[in-house]
Amino acid sequence: MNSRILYVFPLAASAIVASTGRAQSNTPVASATPRTTAPAPDPRIGLRAGWFNAGEAGWNMRLVSNTPPSPEFINRDTPGDFRFINSDLTFRGNFVIQGNFNGLQVWDITNPKVPKLFKAFVCPGSQSDVSVYRNFLFVSGEALNGRTDCGTQGVSDTVSHDRLRGIRIFDGTDLSNPRHITDVQTCRGSHTHTVVTSPTDTDNVYIYVSGSAPVRSPNELAGCSAAQPDSNPQTALFRIEVIQVPLAHPEQAHIVSSPRIFQDLTEAPTHAAAPQDLAEAKRVADSARAAGGYTAQIKEQRDTVDIVLGPNFVRFRLDSIVKARGGTGAPTAADTATFRANVQQIVDLIVQGPPRTGPRPGPTQCHDITVYPAIGLAGGACGGYGLLLDIRDVANPTRIGAVADSNFSFWHSATFNNDGTKVLFTDEWGGGLQPRCRVTDKPEWGADAVFTLAAGTMTFQSYYKLPVAQTPNENCVAHNGTLIPVPGRDIMAQGWYQGGVSVFDWTDPSHPREIAYFDRGPMDSTKLVGAGSWSAYWYNGYIVSSEIARGLDIFELTPNTLLTQNEIDAAKLVHFDYLNAQDQQQLVWPASFVVARAYLDQLARSNGLPRQRINATRDALTRAERASGQARRDQLSQVATQLNADVQRSTDQPKLRALIAVVADLGK
Repeated sequence: MNSRILYVFPLAASAIVASTGRAQSNTPVASATPRTTAPAPDPRIGLRAGWFNAGEAGWNMRLVSNTPPSPEFINRDTPGDFRFINSDLTFRGNFVIQGNFNGLQVWDITNPKVPKLFKAFVCPGSQSDVSVYRNFLFVSGEALNGRTDCGTQGVSDTVSHDRLRGIRIFDGTDLSNPRHITDVQTCRGSHTHTVVTSPTDTDNVYIYVSGSAPVRSPNELAGCSAAQPDSNPQTALFRIEVIQVPLAHPEQAHIVSSPRIFQDLTEAPTHAAAPQDLAEAKRVADSARAAGGYTAQIKEQRDTVDIVLGPNFVRFRLDSIVKARGGTGAPTAADTATFRANVQQIVDLIVQGPPRTGPRPGPTQCHDITVYPAIGLAGGACGGYGLLLDIRDVANPTRIGAVADSNFSFWHSATFNNDGTKVLFTDEWGGGLQPRCRVTDKPEWGADAVFTLAAGTMTFQSYYKLPVAQTPNENCVAHNGTLIPVPGRDIMAQGWYQGGVSVFDWTDPSHPREIAYFDRGPMDSTKLVGAGSWSAYWYNGYIVSSEIARGLDIFELTPNTLLTQNEIDAAKLVHFDYLNAQDQQQLVWPASFVVARAYLDQLARSNGLPRQRINATRDALTRAERASGQARRDQLSQVATQLNADVQRSTDQPKLRALIAVVADLGK
């Protein structure tokens, strides 16, 4: 989520309504009849609104369980309370650790039908993005209310050494009682972070920190500067932070480098805002101004957007004015008048920086970085650009490629396919709390962009966007997801906020297509109340989703003509001891008859072999599996020989060769 600290989004606020909470639901949503095309009309259209009683629709996947947030992480009197947003997920063993703007919840999913709360750990300071490595637990913080002692009282002073903006490091050996080790403070906090391992440095683990908040005062953290590089080469802008964590002495964790991966990038082109969004922003700003609120305008590349300044921003600026005149206590009427007279100039300086000649600079930070250590690359989703980074020297990543797209508003996250020949970037147009899947929104806005990758060059192929419109009362845009480990295919599960969870196949990078989904109706039928899937990640046989307002969802794929039982079973063979979605691990399948059958199903789907050869090979694999010892090896050798004879006339030779390799491994 990209929530600008300057203002509240016009449609994010929600009025108090009666709670519609219900007990944990373990009733599966029935999947539609298996078919190669999605049901029509789409059952996601017109779903009943509600908090825990919203209408639900699923196709080729079923809801195994929904577990509401624990009491410390929900305000049942106020749906959409921003203080209790569920954020990202990490996994270790049978545990799911769910971030929340109020701390962490640890769930035991040994029985996915009935997850059990293992620990509710209150520690405010959004976003609480969370990762694990061995027994360590890492948590991001950038909010002004985050405290080093995890206290709930917040931080009232504009400058305070009690404030936490950076990375919290815990010993998570006992997840029922995480033990604080240290904090690594950064100048812009940590909106997200990425744990990175190095095959050549096993004594340390590294953390790439992406911080999008305004730069802290040097009085709060020495060395912080918001100056432009030409006036201060050590500025906290235009860089990321790399933290080194010595595994034997994690208390010595520190920033080891600040790579300037944005060097020489200029502002990327983007599209204009939707007319209805400009009109709504103006309406909300006019209403706030009439009620005595503080408003301003942001001059963007194509538009001028009205904004309402958030209470924390106003409070901190007024406090600064009081201190600047040597005063104490509450601001006076004169202080308020000074702020109101200068508010537009203050916003201009924060958003645009000081006056300059020449082209405007590009991004000053990344939103998120996904690393793939096995191929030595990372994908940086960095505001106006998608970056390709060389991470072979983990402590000193370097930019080797950059792409921009005027259809993208905010490059948010990245995912590689398993063989490293493609990379997918998401666009969080609107910041996550806006409706960006309306029938009037262009399909290439707020979507995924798929690129092929060769010799360090990214080449655009296509867009993928949730293929069904959502209502204006549902925040919806591309967000977080992971690969589903189906051998021979690039399949991804992805959260789309109140657009639900979409599972899509991007094996053909020019023609991605949805193959499964789950969705609920809006939280409220009369106004936008933030909710939906923040992230949807495959973990050891299930898709686990962090639902912003409704807790933890666990799904299971159901077999169909687009994804067979053999393919699902082959995916379940890939076992993770832990999973951080932004640290992609190479997927490796054991030699197995089910993997061979998965490839055979794919050859049948693509007509890569004649039908009679498909059937004969299936029968031969069944006979070989029933045999043992030398008899099995002989039969598998014969199958491999017959398949090798089919290669030249196959219309899908790469898939056939993959099948032959599995059969050969089984016969060893």
